[in-house]
Amino acid sequence: EVQLVESGGGLVQPGESLRLSCVASGFSFDDWSIGWFRQAPGKEREGVSCINNSDGFTDYANSVKGRFTTSSDNAKNAVYLQMNSLKPEDTAIYHCAAGRTCPETAGGYWGQGTQVTVSS
Repeated sequence: EVQLVESGGGLVQPGESLRLSCVASGFSFDDWSIGWFRQAPGKEREGVSCINNSDGFTDYANSVKGRFTTSSDNAKNAVYLQMNSLKPEDTAIYHCAAGRTCPETAGGYWGQGTQVTVSS
């Protein structure tokens, strides 16, 4: 059974940082890609980042480039999203999703999500 479990969300002030974790099981982690997505109330779902665990390729949405970094620890079947210089507009539920390639993550396996709230 494929499972993805996110953690690390919380309430922070603008300018602060958070690190989200996504721990996966039930598939060949080293060969798949993990994407991070976010959904804010009243807004469309947005793809935030993606990492290919096979070669380390990463990609980011323009809205987070230079502030967010995704990385993986294949030994732990974990992917991380380091979020720096957080803004109120980053407030959303963040999900990780697994697919065989980055474009396939949106239609792949999803975790339950973790809430990130950026507010003063």
